[in-house]
Amino acid sequence: MKTRKGYKTYPLTVAQKFHNFYASYSPGKEILNVGTSLTIEFELNIDELRKAIYKAYDRCESMRARLAYDKKEDQWYQYIVDREEREIEFVDFTGKTMEEAEAEMTAWTRVPFDKEDEPMNKVVIIKTPDGFEGMYLVGDHRFLDAQSLIGFMKDVIELYCNANFEGVAYPADMRSYTEQIEKDLAYEAGSKAQARDKEYFYRQIEESEPIYNGLEGTKDLEDARAATGNPGLRAAPTGTDSFVADIDIFHLEEEPTRRLLTFCEQQHVSLQCLLLMGMRTYLQKANHCDDVSIQVAYARRATLQEKKSGGTRIHSFPFRTIIPEDKTFLEGIFEIRDKQNEVFRYVNFDPTEYLGYRRQYYHTPQGMGYETLAITYQPATLKEKGLTDLGDIKYKTKRYGNGYYANGLYLTVMHRAEDNGLDFSFEHQTKMYSRDQLERFYYYVCKVMFKGIESPNLKIGEVIKLV
Repeated sequence: MKTRKGYKTYPLTVAQKFHNFYASYSPGKEILNVGTSLTIEFELNIDELRKAIYKAYDRCESMRARLAYDKKEDQWYQYIVDREEREIEFVDFTGKTMEEAEAEMTAWTRVPFDKEDEPMNKVVIIKTPDGFEGMYLVGDHRFLDAQSLIGFMKDVIELYCNANFEGVAYPADMRSYTEQIEKDLAYEAGSKAQARDKEYFYRQIEESEPIYNGLEGTKDLEDARAATGNPGLRAAPTGTDSFVADIDIFHLEEEPTRRLLTFCEQQHVSLQCLLLMGMRTYLQKANHCDDVSIQVAYARRATLQEKKSGGTRIHSFPFRTIIPEDKTFLEGIFEIRDKQNEVFRYVNFDPTEYLGYRRQYYHTPQGMGYETLAITYQPATLKEKGLTDLGDIKYKTKRYGNGYYANGLYLTVMHRAEDNGLDFSFEHQTKMYSRDQLERFYYYVCKVMFKGIESPNLKIGEVIKLV
């Protein structure tokens, strides 16, 4: 398929095909939906906001994407239309409760984008019961990830403010999505870089088999060993037979968040490294095991072209560390930092191939794996240069669950728009984890991190005893 409706078509990238892969097992295609609202404590001009949204569509190719299926090739393609001319409706939730408004937006999030030649996202201008105004956005994950979602919403705000307030600069141009796709497809077509990355990951896999560490200890691994009759089994179920999922969010306040960020600045490490150290240390404690693996999502947005071209660029890989308890907390963080910096050079590789080869190499039983959870840390916030000129206008953001998740547990850590504190957003299969279990995990991860930054030269074993 070279063209569709007069537009040039492109195959899906590896990142997009990964979403197709897990969606094929889900009872509902809404598993691909990502829903968010952004509201501002400010009376907006609805017509001007609508103009800003249309202009943001004009500036962002990936938000104008469509899907098409070639029956002969049994393959999906994508193409970009010239303009978005569909209606952008305004919904006023005044008179309803916040719970009723959020329930309606959750319902919007559960309508799949599963038709050919149709838009892959929807924007609604909203006014919430608390008087905040703004927009709700839901998009298909094959064309939208956390960073591109934030980028689009930020572009809308900056375009609106440029048109309606003096002294607010016009936002810098977005970058071409199709140019970035062509680069990705060239990498995937047997490039030297792809061969180098494959060699790196295959070598990592072949070194030794990881081991599963349960959120609350070794019970899941022991049960899997008993069920398979294999006392040496190192894998356990990472999900259930039910994809039904919910999102539970825990809030870390602004002041303790600032303490974590200050420590990271002083030690020249990212907050993602500290989060990983907190989680792996707690799993190390709960399972009495120094060998811990966590699935990590890599945004793959190092260049300006990658940052501003929209779309979905996440590749997720297991991140394994073996850190003995006699090392200090700070040494552990530096080890994570160095390993993260190393891995990041190779993350354009196909994660589905990685997981397939690992399963084949270790004969891992179907439905089992070595990572209890996956994590993504999203450092991008709306409070960046360009929006600081607007003074102390309050913002709110909210995520809405699509009702399904393909694995047991996915943690997204993001900064709140209101105060730059952290939201720990646990998307989980409800059959596998309860809110109480996740709250306990969150509580202990925070205890580990704060004890560690207070006394970074404590041995990890001592930190474990203290929490």
